[in-house]
Amino acid sequence: MIKQFNLLLGLAFLLVSGIQAQDLSTKLQLDPSIKYGKLDNGFTYYIKHNEEPENRMEMRLVVNAGSVLENDSQQGIAHLLEHMCFNGTEHFEKSAIVDFIESTGVKFGQHLNAYTSFDETVYMLQMPVDRTGLVDTAFLIMEDWAHNVSLESEEIDKERGVVIEEWRLGLGADERMRQQYFPVLLKGSKYANRVPIGKKEIIENCPYDTIRAFYHDWYRPDLMAMIVVGDVDPAAMETKIKEHFAHIENPENERKRVEFSIPDNKEPLIAVATDEEATYSMTAIFYKHPRDIKTTVGDYRDLLKERLYNGMVNARLAEIMQKPTAPFMYGYTGYGGFFGRTKEAYNSFAIAKPGQIREAIEVMAEENERVEKFGFVATEFERQKQELLRSFEKQYNERDKMESKALAMEYAYNFLGDEPVPGIEAEYEMAKALVPGITLDEMNQLAERWITDENIAILVTAPENEDVKVPTEKEILEALKSAQGKDLQPYVDNVSSEPLIPHEIKTGEIVNIESKGEYEHWKLSNGAEVFIKPTDFKND
Repeated sequence: MIKQFNLLLGLAFLLVSGIQAQDLSTKLQLDPSIKYGKLDNGFTYYIKHNEEPENRMEMRLVVNAGSVLENDSQQGIAHLLEHMCFNGTEHFEKSAIVDFIESTGVKFGQHLNAYTSFDETVYMLQMPVDRTGLVDTAFLIMEDWAHNVSLESEEIDKERGVVIEEWRLGLGADERMRQQYFPVLLKGSKYANRVPIGKKEIIENCPYDTIRAFYHDWYRPDLMAMIVVGDVDPAAMETKIKEHFAHIENPENERKRVEFSIPDNKEPLIAVATDEEATYSMTAIFYKHPRDIKTTVGDYRDLLKERLYNGMVNARLAEIMQKPTAPFMYGYTGYGGFFGRTKEAYNSFAIAKPGQIREAIEVMAEENERVEKFGFVATEFERQKQELLRSFEKQYNERDKMESKALAMEYAYNFLGDEPVPGIEAEYEMAKALVPGITLDEMNQLAERWITDENIAILVTAPENEDVKVPTEKEILEALKSAQGKDLQPYVDNVSSEPLIPHEIKTGEIVNIESKGEYEHWKLSNGAEVFIKPTDFKND
C-alpha cells in the first residue's frame, strides 16, 4: 500500500513538475475532447459530447460579421438581416422555422434566439435529441441560415416594421445613453458610428438589394463556424456538418474581413450620458491597452496573474462596500476586455449611491493609487492564491456538471477572438503548477503597467433629473486626479487567519434521527442539531 502511494505521489510530482519545467513558450492546445475541424471552404466546426442537460444539444451558427462591417448606407442592416433569418428560407417559408421549433416544445426567445453585435452575429438553438428527425431538421435550419435565406421583398417590408417597432420600444434608457457615449469612448474608430440598432431612416428606406448585398458579402463559409455541444455522437455530428456545409461556396472577389482598430488618445476621453428613464448612476474608468492574444503557457500564466490581481483588489472593494460611508453600492476593478477586438483595458466600475458620483470616482481612483503606490500585502496574496486554486479544484470536480450552453459560448469566443480553450483538466494542472511560482513582486508591477497617464476613457451615466447632481467633465477629471495628491496609507489586512472556533469541539454521536420529507433532523449527544438534505446537483 505504501509503495502504491509513493508511486502515485511520484507520478503526480512528475506531472506537475513537467509543466513547471516546460518552456513557457509552449503553445496552448485546444481541449482534446473537442472534435474540431475546418472544411475546404473555410467553414469551421467544434463538436463536444456533454450530458448536461441529458437528451439535449446546443447549436450555434457563429458568423464573424456584425454591424461594424456595414457601409454608411447599411447602418442597422446586420440586425435587420438577423431578423430576416426567421422570416423565410429555402426550406422554411415565412415563419415556418419558428412555427416548427415551437411545435417541438422549444420556446422562441429561450431556446431559439440570435444576437447581433459590433463584430459578430450568433444564432442559437437548443434541440431535443431523443426524437426522430429533429436533429436533421435542426441542421437544415442552420444550413438555410448560412446560405439560403430568401430575403423576399414583401417579407423584408414586413420585418422593417417589426424592427422599427422594436427600435421604438427597445430604445430604452440604456440604448439611448449608449448612443450618447459610444461616439466619445470609441472616438476615431468605425465602432463609434456602428451601433447595432442602426439608423431608423435606413431601416425604413434602404433598397432590398442593400440587405441582400450584406448577406452575400459576409454570410460565407470562411467567416462561419458551427458549434454542437450536447448529448450527441461527435462522429455522427461531424458527418452531418460536412453534408450540410461542405458544398457552400465563398463568393467571388470576396471582401476582406478587416479588424477595425480603436485609436490611442493622449488626453482622457470623458463621456457623460443621462436619460430621464435611467434608474441608477454608474461610473467607469478605462485604461486602454493593445489586446494581447493568449496562445502560450506563458500567456496563460499572465491570465492567472490577472485573476489573482482582480481577486485581491475586489476583496478590498468589498470591504469598502460594507462601510456605511461607501459612496457606491457596488464596485469592481480588474483587467479585461474593451470594445472591439484590438484593445483590452484595466477598468474600475461602480454603481454610485444617489448624489455621490464624483465621490465614487474618487474612491475607486484612490484604491488604484493605493495598489500602485504600496502594492499588495503578502497575507492577502497568499490567501488569494489559495482561493484561486480552490476555484480551479471546484471547477475540475464539477466538470461533468458544466452546461452545454456555457461550453458552446466558450467555443464561439475561441472562433471569434482566439480565446484559449485548453479544457478544465489542462487548466487545473497548469494552475497547480504555475500559481505557486507567481511572486508578490510580479503582482505589484502590474498596477504600474496598467494604470497609465494616456489612453484613459471615463464614462458616467445617470438619471436626468434635478435630484441627481451629475459632475461636469472638469469635475470628473479632478476626481480622477485627486488620488495622486492624497496622503494615502498602505492597506492593512485585518482578515484573521485564526480558525472560526478557537477551541476543540467535543464530538458527539447521533442520538435521534427524525425524517422530515426531503431532509432529516439529527440530534447529537453533545447538544448539536443537524439538518441534512442529500442532493446530486454538485459533485463537491
